Formats: sequence, structure tokens, C-alpha cells
Amino acid sequence: MARIVGGITTSHIPAIGKAMSEGMESDPYWERFFGGYEPVKEWLAKVNPDLAIIVYNDHGLNFSLDTVPTFALGCADRYENADEGWGLKTLASFEGDAAFSWHLAESLINQDFDITTCQQMLVDHGFVVPMALLWRHLPKWPVKTIPLAVNMVQHPLTSARRCLDLGKSLRRAIESYPDDQKVVIVGTGGMSHQLQGERAGHINVDFDLQCMESVINNPEWITALDNTEIIQRGGTEGIEVIMWLVMRGALKPDVKVVHKHYHVPISNTGAGVLVLEDANSGTDPSC
Repeated sequence: MARIVGGITTSHIPAIGKAMSEGMESDPYWERFFGGYEPVKEWLAKVNPDLAIIVYNDHGLNFSLDTVPTFALGCADRYENADEGWGLKTLASFEGDAAFSWHLAESLINQDFDITTCQQMLVDHGFVVPMALLWRHLPKWPVKTIPLAVNMVQHPLTSARRCLDLGKSLRRAIESYPDDQKVVIVGTGGMSHQLQGERAGHINVDFDLQCMESVINNPEWITALDNTEIIQRGGTEGIEVIMWLVMRGALKPDVKVVHKHYHVPISNTGAGVLVLEDANSGTDPSC
């Protein structure tokens, strides 16, 4: 059966993509940020996943504000990166796994998650920046991908609790897939930041660190906060951190921290990276 080898969290802001495009990784402003991903790359090389489920939010490339699904799952065999501005170069297309996606969709719907299924889907920086951070150094994308978009743009938004529950249902869906597949779950977005209004540039380091600790040891702490409180503390776009809980819900209650890194600021944003495995998972890279 398919199994989850671990989960990753990462920011997905377009400034990161621009820095990579312009070869600025070793610049003093960026060096420490990008250095935080070297242990992640090493871990990925060890566990060698077959497929990555990328939990992200679409920024208007697929869904305009008149039609925004709460949860949308890519069900295609290929996903194209389209021009979205910011001076970002489009990257090579991403191979999907439609059969696996349709299995996930059916399982999630049977677990009472009303998933929008997308047989055509463009992917923007929310998806592409994490992929580039984790695998751009390789000659080609080494994993198949499944985009899982969560609405973080058009209110009303889903809750932290619902994201955690989606992750739990996602695990059951993955583990019921009959073919052998090693799956990594990537929760993207955040951390604290606000792009507009009087609080533009808002960063809350203490809240970011609390969120990271909560994702590791006590995800219920975040689920006890309503969206208004998360936005008050983390900024209007800081609400994206609840997407990390989809990844966390897909892991067992007890996890092992493989890597943890926090850096601030990057483009007026707090940036956190986690690599988590199920505790006592006995992960064998050769499996």
C-alpha cells in the first residue's frame, strides 16, 4: 500500500522564486534562509519519495474571486506553471498521478470532505516555489505531484480544525491506495505577514515560534484559535499557516523532528521550515 514517509512545511512567497531565478541564494540577505533547506534536501534524498502532495493556496491563477472552492484537488497527469507576474520565470511542467488523485478524491468525499476535482489545473508560486526549494537543484523533478489547494483568499475561510481533520482523512485515503508509493506531504504558506493596510509588513516572531512548536507537539493549540484571532496575531496573510495542519494531520499524533529552521524577515515575512516523521516510524530509505 501507499505510505507517508514524512511531512514538510515551507513558505511559498514569490520573492523566494525571484531570488532563485536570479541566482541570489548566496547573497547576504538570502544565505541563511536558503541554508535552512540543505538538511531538507538531504532528508528527501534519503527517503526518496515517489509522490509529493503540495498543500497550498491558489492566488488567482485558477480561481477568480467569483468562484473559489474551499478545497480543490488536482486530478490530472500533468500540471503547467503559468506566468503570474513578479518577474518569475515559468518552470518545467510537473508530472501528476491522475489515478492516485481520483482515489484520494473518492476516499475524501466518502469521509465527508466535499472536494472540488480539477482535471485541468495551472500551478502558481504557492505550489512552484516549494517544489523549487526542495528539488530545483536536480536535473528534473524527481517526484510525481498532486496539488491540493485550500482557499486562503476569499472569505469565509475554512478553519484550522478543518485543515487538521482533512490531514487525518488524507492519511486514511493514502494508506488505502493499493499500489506501493512513498508519499511526502508539503504544507505551505505563512508565516506571519500582512501585505496591505495600516499593518502592512506585520511580523509576529513569538506567534510564529508558537505555531511551529504547536505543529510539532500540540496542533490542538492552533485549532483552538478562530480565524479572527490568527489574523490579529499573524496578519491577514498569516492565516496561511493553518495549511500546515493538513500536513500535520496526515502524520501520527507523535512525531520526530528531523529538521527545524526559522528565519526573519524574508520579504516582510516570517519563514519557517519543518521536517517531521512519524515517531518510531523506522523509515528505511530502501523500502
